[in-house]
Amino acid sequence: MDPPDQATVEGCHATSRDDFRDLPGLVSLFGDLGWDLVEMVLADEDSWDRYVAAQWFTVRTWLDANPGHELAGAFRAELDTAPLQYVRYGRPYLGWGVFVLKRR
Repeated sequence: MDPPDQATVEGCHATSRDDFRDLPGLVSLFGDLGWDLVEMVLADEDSWDRYVAAQWFTVRTWLDANPGHELAGAFRAELDTAPLQYVRYGRPYLGWGVFVLKRR
């Protein structure tokens, strides 16, 4: 899925629309760059949601236990923006995978 605008590109921490590839495009790129794909593990949307949401819970738990810590403000700012950032940009446009490549 192509990002609709520059705000989405930036919201996904990308530099341009050209940074986005579907899975076949990514696998093709590996081959074009001289790599064989020999193993792959991909997260489905539900497991990725659980992984990301668990980070928010961990940050909130830490904030509750450390309200006066010097990093509390930065963590609070992250928790204030991360969930919306994820559902607006990360979830619809980014996936997660581990790819094992071997040089040809």
